[in-house]
Amino acid sequence: MKKEIIYSMDSGFREEFKITGYRFGGKSDEEKEKSACIVGAMRGNEYQQLYICALLINRLIELEQSGAIVGNNEILVIPSLNNMSMNVGKRFWASDNTDINRQFPGNPEGEPTSRIAAAVMKAVKGFRYGIQFPSFYMDGEFISHVRMPETGKESTSLANLFGLPYVMVGKPRPFDAKTLNYNWQLSGTEAFSIYTGNTDEVDDGAARQAVSAVLRFLTRMGILRYNCHNGYIASILEETELVTVKSSSAGFFRRIAQINQEVKRGDVLAEILDPYLGNIISEVHATVDGIVFYSSNKPIILQNSIAFQIIKKLHE
Repeated sequence: MKKEIIYSMDSGFREEFKITGYRFGGKSDEEKEKSACIVGAMRGNEYQQLYICALLINRLIELEQSGAIVGNNEILVIPSLNNMSMNVGKRFWASDNTDINRQFPGNPEGEPTSRIAAAVMKAVKGFRYGIQFPSFYMDGEFISHVRMPETGKESTSLANLFGLPYVMVGKPRPFDAKTLNYNWQLSGTEAFSIYTGNTDEVDDGAARQAVSAVLRFLTRMGILRYNCHNGYIASILEETELVTVKSSSAGFFRRIAQINQEVKRGDVLAEILDPYLGNIISEVHATVDGIVFYSSNKPIILQNSIAFQIIKKLHE
């Protein structure tokens, strides 16, 4: 393993800000193949994403020492792009509240987060495969899955090789054009975003599932020699296929249904309680037969907020 500084700049808050990368394999500079790059936490509350990278680096150290990296393949892992915000308890960049994953491909002469994006893009460009561990755009829990924007360059067949239960494809939203995944794809890298159930809390089981998924993919692409479970044969889903279930009232959110649970139309998924009196003021019901893909997990929910998303059964 080789530890290196991907980018650094002076900080007005604490010590010098640094982004650290860890390289594995690629012993010969002349013949090395830029095979896979893995990027972790971009936001200050992405503890789960940082934890996954820590477990992955630990495992790659062992695999490299045992000679499990095939040929001259090179793997780069960047665990965090925003440890400063993590240190001060902020989700976005501490000084101006900007989101690094809305700044790609970046500008080396721009604002701090744009400079960070430009430096990272330069470091990660040219890898055959790019894997990112982002956080979900809604707070809550969800089934672990691979997600890709439809750029015309995405490959669901390759995404299936991670062995996770679902591969989610969606039409790009305006902000997607400024994300790492989107810009990776446009630069010729096969890019995948892996979502693992939580963000600001560590889920050890989901984290280890994500590490296994990455090692499984690298093995199937001929980058590693690693014996692993085959995982799932993924179901390919369009984001528009998810059925959204909203809360009709505001109050305490008492969840009954769990993620990955099969439900039927009319089943009670959650109860909403009056925040002062404690009585049930409404219920959240399944509107279709299917599997719970996403669930809010906050103690309080607002009226008309998304409470659940359900994967509708194909026979309907």
